[in-house]
Amino acid sequence: MAISFEGQVALITGAGGGLGRAYALELARRGAKVVVNDLGGDPHGRGADAAPARKVCEEIEALGGEAIPNFDSVASYEGGYNMVKAAIDKWGRLDIVICNAGILRDVAFHNMSEDDWDAVFAVHVKGTFTVLRAAWPVFRQQSYGRVVLTSSASGIWGNFGQANYGAAKTAMLGLMNVLKQEGAKYNVMVNTIAPVAGTRLTATVMPPELVERLKPDYVVPAVVYLVSKECTDSGLIIEAGAGRFNRAAIVQGPGINAGLEEVKTAEWVQEHWKEITSLEGAILRWSTQMTLDQWLQQRAAQQAKQ
Repeated sequence: MAISFEGQVALITGAGGGLGRAYALELARRGAKVVVNDLGGDPHGRGADAAPARKVCEEIEALGGEAIPNFDSVASYEGGYNMVKAAIDKWGRLDIVICNAGILRDVAFHNMSEDDWDAVFAVHVKGTFTVLRAAWPVFRQQSYGRVVLTSSASGIWGNFGQANYGAAKTAMLGLMNVLKQEGAKYNVMVNTIAPVAGTRLTATVMPPELVERLKPDYVVPAVVYLVSKECTDSGLIIEAGAGRFNRAAIVQGPGINAGLEEVKTAEWVQEHWKEITSLEGAILRWSTQMTLDQWLQQRAAQQAKQ
């Protein structure tokens, strides 16, 4: 059965171009009403322009869909609130939030300024908080929500010259792992996409021929599924782009239980380093209290009672 978003409302940040635009158009084609947010700044976070968000709304309307533009900065708490309020005022609900807005300030760490650090964190980390903090009470009240955060290969694996960007994108994983737990009771699923695509941002670091080949369209199917009611997984990191889809994960190795009888020495750690760092038989965790398997069993038992 085709995945449909009829009757649903989506808010997408940074949707005036690139990945955000691609998400907005596909969700609109499938029946979603869309709040198209974009400040319209340059890839480094400077300036503003209302034209990109307006143009995407016009494209959606040309498809027969409904969309409204929003020009607020995600880095502003008031801006995040305004985006959510726009959805509620216009359509009375909000079902989907895709936190896609981003900027780059690439520079080797020894040359990185405080402003380079703060500007990237303001958009990626605070900008995700401002929007979700406003949307969260709506999701809880309606007992439904789908959230996609945006990480990156830089945040998962690291990339030279992107200490600010990589650290901000790793923050998305920590935020997801908390919100997946807080949202589970309310049918709010929170997942993270790590896209590879040729966009305005990546054009600053990718060769032009690669930017042209790595179209945002290759990422869209994963995000569309993640924000659908059909997706009941939460807490996943999905890498997507260039025709490839895969899961990435933080795992816990078996390690050694040394006991509390005595405090071990650094020499003891050195002697047992191979066992301590082994990932053979590693497990996935849902939280600090339980493994993913334990949580899935608990969830299945609760659903069986309903």
